[in-house]
Amino acid sequence: MPMFRKLLIANRGEIACRIMRTARRLGIDTVAVYSEADATSMHVEQADEAWSIGAAPARESYLSIDKIIDVARRTGAEAIHPGYGFLSENPAFAEACAAAGVVFVGPSASAMRLMGSKASAKSLMERAGVSIIPGYHGDATDLASLEREARRLGFPLLVKASSGGGGRGMRLIESLDQLRDAVAAASREALSAFGEGRVLLERRLLRARHVEVQIFADAEGGCLAFQERDCSLQRRRQKILEETPAPGLARELREAMQQAAVTAARSVGYVGAGTVEFLLEDGRFYFLEMNTRLQVEHPITEMVAGQDLVEWQLRVAAGERLPIGQEALHLRGCAIEARICAEDPQQDFLPSTGLIERLRLPDLGEHIRVDAGVRGGDRITPYYDPLLAKLIVWGEHRAAALQRLQRALDQFEIVGPATNLDFLRALSRETWLESGAYDTTSVEANAAELRRTTPLAPEDERVILAAGAAVWLSDLCLEARATAAGRDGACAPWDATDGWRLDGRQGADVEFLMNDQRIKLRLHPEGEGAFRLESNGHAARVEFAPSGAELRLCVDGVWREVGVVRRAAALVIVLRGRNHVLAPHDPLRSASRPGDSDRRLIAPLPARVTRVHATNGQVVKAGASIVTLEVMKTEFVLRAPRDGAIAGLACKEGEWVPEGATLAYISDDAAPVVAATNGEG
Repeated sequence: MPMFRKLLIANRGEIACRIMRTARRLGIDTVAVYSEADATSMHVEQADEAWSIGAAPARESYLSIDKIIDVARRTGAEAIHPGYGFLSENPAFAEACAAAGVVFVGPSASAMRLMGSKASAKSLMERAGVSIIPGYHGDATDLASLEREARRLGFPLLVKASSGGGGRGMRLIESLDQLRDAVAAASREALSAFGEGRVLLERRLLRARHVEVQIFADAEGGCLAFQERDCSLQRRRQKILEETPAPGLARELREAMQQAAVTAARSVGYVGAGTVEFLLEDGRFYFLEMNTRLQVEHPITEMVAGQDLVEWQLRVAAGERLPIGQEALHLRGCAIEARICAEDPQQDFLPSTGLIERLRLPDLGEHIRVDAGVRGGDRITPYYDPLLAKLIVWGEHRAAALQRLQRALDQFEIVGPATNLDFLRALSRETWLESGAYDTTSVEANAAELRRTTPLAPEDERVILAAGAAVWLSDLCLEARATAAGRDGACAPWDATDGWRLDGRQGADVEFLMNDQRIKLRLHPEGEGAFRLESNGHAARVEFAPSGAELRLCVDGVWREVGVVRRAAALVIVLRGRNHVLAPHDPLRSASRPGDSDRRLIAPLPARVTRVHATNGQVVKAGASIVTLEVMKTEFVLRAPRDGAIAGLACKEGEWVPEGATLAYISDDAAPVVAATNGEG
């Protein structure tokens, strides 16, 4: 019999879907909650029942304790799983569950208050004799107190949200004059993501590794520690790739960290899943924080341990003992997780929104797993975290796991919002990653190299151009057949009997723009479903068989399959996971007005304006902060693209602005103050 009959999942996206899989296997009915923005989402479809809880902003839906408790009462849910993020580390939510007679799948509110707050957890661990990073986590958090402590600690410093995790509410500062803005921004971001905006200060270790230990405890006093995870590979101080075990970690150090993690859990009577995070530098480790919830990267621990940690959570929440003890925990091999996010590495990882036009997962199996929260046809909105899916691989040893990760990333296909897939592909092949010689600064230090576009091999370029030509011909063929009402059965424009020719010879010319280059192709028929392609002095025979979103084609005797996404003014050809945009060249296309684009500050995607830094008429230098936007629980500063004066502001704090909106206009001087309008001159 199941431990619960009905479980409410107070979350969304991939973690909600992942919890549902375990619940379904255990025979537990699931209840989903959703905002207006998620009405057609994957987690809503997969649940046994789903209830709307409000508008898109998280504070009006996923952070509303009263609404979630009300759904639990109305559905008869016996337990609530919070997932991660949102209310997962909110002790008031755990207390509200207890008051409503609903089991909270997580630690007690008291343990959460002690360990879920970075400030109180540091004080507790300091008293227990565990080294902590120099910093300030006192009660006084007014600006004057923080400035005084910052002078005492020295720089660089991190301003960090006391609650929550995932890199939200964190700012790096190099000098005292950056403190005020960093505190305000970190507090706003944490308040939006977790509902609590208190911050603390922490010295920045310059060459540290971020290593964490998964612990699990039951109500009978049982407590164990799993193998550590290395989470040092981060961008914007948020994890993108994790592995277990940590490469090169000495056994004595591993055991000491595990013991410290168990000590932390036992000191507060912890029950459930938790993760104790450390920074490791020069052979010493320092307590960083404890996450009183399931981690995003928990699947790699599951892969090496052969256990289902969500099942463990449910069993412990139902009052059962841990399924096994420390001595029975057998760990084998290496596992790696890569986070697939809707973000643009070329724009400092700016989150991306839009329709997922194509989604194709790698070949799955015993050693390759994908935890996804989206499907093809879903629309990514600006309201929530940009995480789309997690790719998890296992290998008998680290080299095997890395090779499996590289192959799976090459098979992963997403067309629509910008993603970090190409960035992850480059990262997975870095020599310093393969050697395990990395730390928390490695990704940022090598970001320019990782963003660099890999030149196309000549044979791949021919395949892409051949695919574009084949799709172009197929579309013209359909038009010809429709025009001729099927009379001649034309299969290409040169086969039609209506006199179609471009230049009087049997053949056709087509021009594409690819990677800002104009490429001219000459096509000659060679029987049904085949043509000869000539470009840049090279020729190739092409056979093709289009089939919906896939295209099989043979270029010079080698058959390939590519993905095809048709857009209004372009084609996207997907080859080995990488997207290549081909736009038919139109010589009559009007050019944009020269010099205009670099005068406008444009909203890169739908977002909320959290701060306007400038005023009309203000003289600014290139790079000056003009507007701060919040999107997907993260703040981004838009800066002046050139020297000049603010000649019109078209936004105000607190409002939502659409993608492409003109937020400000930069004139050459301060004399004419004009009103900028969204999307117009």
